[in-house]
Amino acid sequence: MISLSDTATPAAPEAMATEARAPTPAGAPSPGWRLAVSAMGVVFGDIGTSPLYALRETFAGHHPLAPDALHIMGVISLIFWSMMVVVTFKYVSVIMRADNRGAGGSLALLALVSGRGKVGRWTSGIVLLGVAATALFYGDAVITPAVSVLSAVEGITVAAPGFANWVLPVSVGILVGLFSIQRSGTARVGALFGPIMLVYFVAIAVLGVASIARTPAIVEALLPHHAIGFFVSDPLRAFLALGSVVLAVTGAEALYADMGHFGRNPIKVSWLFFVLPALLLNYMGQGALLMREGAAALHNPFFLLAPDGMRLPLVVLATLAATIASQAVISGTFSVTQQAIQLGFMPRLRIEHTNAATAGQIYVPLINWLMLAVVIVLVLAFRSVSHLTSAYGIAVTGAMLIDTCLLSVVLFKLWDWPAYRAAPLLGLFFLVDGAFFTANLTKIASGGWFPLAIGLAVFTVLTTWSKGRQLMVARMRETAIPMNVFIRSATSAATRVPGTAVYMTSSAIGVPHVLLHNLKHNGVLHDRIILLTVKIADEPYVAADERCSIEALGDGFHRMILRYGFVEEPDVPAALANVERCGASFRMMDTSFFLARQTLLPSAKPGMSIWREKLFAWMLRNAESAMEFFRLPTNRVVELGSQVEI
Repeated sequence: MISLSDTATPAAPEAMATEARAPTPAGAPSPGWRLAVSAMGVVFGDIGTSPLYALRETFAGHHPLAPDALHIMGVISLIFWSMMVVVTFKYVSVIMRADNRGAGGSLALLALVSGRGKVGRWTSGIVLLGVAATALFYGDAVITPAVSVLSAVEGITVAAPGFANWVLPVSVGILVGLFSIQRSGTARVGALFGPIMLVYFVAIAVLGVASIARTPAIVEALLPHHAIGFFVSDPLRAFLALGSVVLAVTGAEALYADMGHFGRNPIKVSWLFFVLPALLLNYMGQGALLMREGAAALHNPFFLLAPDGMRLPLVVLATLAATIASQAVISGTFSVTQQAIQLGFMPRLRIEHTNAATAGQIYVPLINWLMLAVVIVLVLAFRSVSHLTSAYGIAVTGAMLIDTCLLSVVLFKLWDWPAYRAAPLLGLFFLVDGAFFTANLTKIASGGWFPLAIGLAVFTVLTTWSKGRQLMVARMRETAIPMNVFIRSATSAATRVPGTAVYMTSSAIGVPHVLLHNLKHNGVLHDRIILLTVKIADEPYVAADERCSIEALGDGFHRMILRYGFVEEPDVPAALANVERCGASFRMMDTSFFLARQTLLPSAKPGMSIWREKLFAWMLRNAESAMEFFRLPTNRVVELGSQVEI
């Protein structure tokens, strides 16, 4: 069983800090509109660049369609209604209301539904679903940069066909440069993301309007009977086309995941008033182009919308937009990683702060370089967007389907909706998500296996670490000595020395093993002893007045619990500086921190498979030091080893 209740062990992700906003000067845009523009640069990068390849792959991909009126009108209708049902209705109108104190995303939703105590015996299955959605996110995250950048760079072959041999090297160069600058942070260029994407959306809307004006009949595609007619006339091809149509809504889950950064209203405004109209106009413009020119426009309808003299600038703008879309996915991966660490699904990893003023801007070196390696392998192995899109979509649709499963728990258990109200809504979402996911299963043999393999590997890591930590905590609790017994025996036998000793322990009961080892080897006790446990709540933030709880155990012993939200960053010295109910104030030069580093021993009755034990042991050995994770002063830390059987 996997649960969130025993994950109080180390994890220090980033805080999605809410910055104080200064008063808006006269004549300046309101903060809401500024956030809406900023959201376009972070939230909508992925879905915003989908016109580069979505419609083309529907007609010229692995299941090509004839560019006739039936198929063109049917596909445009499917794209429009997919955006309306999946993005507008499901995510913007419904799921984004299921926020965990402002935070969104699969892990935030998982923490919300599993932390309310209303799901009973279903908790384990719900946690597994949430972990699976997170694992699939990683599978999608490595494909998005490859597809976005490669599709933009391929556009230059429309203006300069001789450039075809340079598409792969230039794409790899852009990706290497993009991942290489992550260490320096995105604070400076981040301010440009929103305006650039605003220009991009205006440009693709204008190109779409110009094409629609020449073939206004394409507007009729917004009527649902064209999508229905497509399925009635050609059901098999219509079903297979869903595997490419879903490319138009990839990135929809980012709206929910990034809600903690911008809030629901700015994202809603951006989508309804900027992004949705621009995407819709561009897709209809591409459809109008296909109506006029047929197969001649299938090579790259997005770039062929522009006049000859404007195609090269459009390639540059699209490349910038694709880079921004990739940046958003990379930053999102860092945030998901820190949440997974904080909730106890990943070992501690090195997390660097790229902006001292904004805690949410982080850099995770291991994740960054692993992603770059996988993305380059993808580009060089698949070599074209058409081949890459065969691997794209299955992870996204799987995550969307799981989101609907978690939403059903929210509707019935948290919001107490009656069946007559929830069932039709969930039925629609399951029908659409199930159709998209099933259609994408047909692409497994031609590349869809890749994100599934990535997701399976990540799922194995997440569940193995969570299970291993639970087993370790359980074993240590079994051998724990009652605190009152220890205090009576130790205080009479040990020598007391001046200062404060802080013993970090994952369990808030019993005597920490590191304290026993220190007493055994050194035979001394400090005047003040703090048994400190850091606990992670099922909420993104914990109020300052709920941060610390202290229990006096007598003879200078105190048990202290520090609580943090799963998007906050534990800073033990800073928390101790604010403690006023534990004797004299804490001075770091008089305080020693004692940490335990566990070594696993084989057990006669192993708690999980041998190969999983070995994987857990390897992760445990290579986890980031708790000293840096909890921001402990390097010259005040003592680390002692202990052995544990699992």
